[in-house]
Amino acid sequence: MIADSGSTKCEWCLLQGGKKKRVDTQGISPYFLDVAGIGKVLRGELLPGLGKAVVDEVYYYGTGCKDPKNQKLVQKAISGVFPDALVHVTHDLMGAALALCGDTKGISCILGTGSNSCYFDGRKIVKNSPGLGFILGDEGSGAYLGKKVLQYYLYNTFDEDLRYKFDAKYATDVKEILDRVYKQPLPNRYLASFTLFLVENRGHFMIENIIEDGLNDFFFNHLCKYRESWKLPIHFVGGGWRMGSGM
Repeated sequence: MIADSGSTKCEWCLLQGGKKKRVDTQGISPYFLDVAGIGKVLRGELLPGLGKAVVDEVYYYGTGCKDPKNQKLVQKAISGVFPDALVHVTHDLMGAALALCGDTKGISCILGTGSNSCYFDGRKIVKNSPGLGFILGDEGSGAYLGKKVLQYYLYNTFDEDLRYKFDAKYATDVKEILDRVYKQPLPNRYLASFTLFLVENRGHFMIENIIEDGLNDFFFNHLCKYRESWKLPIHFVGGGWRMGSGM
């Protein structure tokens, strides 16, 4: 079984008897879920989708799993649910690099709820721009863009048309927004959910500015730091940019 997990969604693919079976669960981030929390997700969302299938090996590529401590945490949680399986855990950027570049050199980028990038030499990740998370970094990600949407709304930057559409869609206020961001669990997912507002209002100059600024920030802070980006293919993957932009 192969797993690709971001903060919002985890996609599992079971390979058995020449057939594929896919199951989606909520995202698994070791920064927000402990061993018990991950186990609860796996038992409640993954196992029902697998039925009676026997899993011999698990290859897990997940957000936050560059840190060895987080790797061990996730591995312990998965092994607790699949005690007879060999469990391999590494970070989602390696999964993206293998999927996008194969055995060739290239720049691999993730634009999902969070963002990340690396230079892959065909065998291993040689350079990696630091992933600072949604508070300090994640430029161009869903959480980053969603934060910009909320800033435009709360600072009263949106024009009357966009403000009306935002109020009609979300029916929220400053108090609720601040509570969700600063007091409730998984604030990065909450922020990323507002990218849908960008999708639904493409063409408006303020929406295009938010998207363009997000990409520029990602390019300047990450891609421009790789010399290899000027001569090698640059690949993107991730659900954070499903907004008809051609990504």
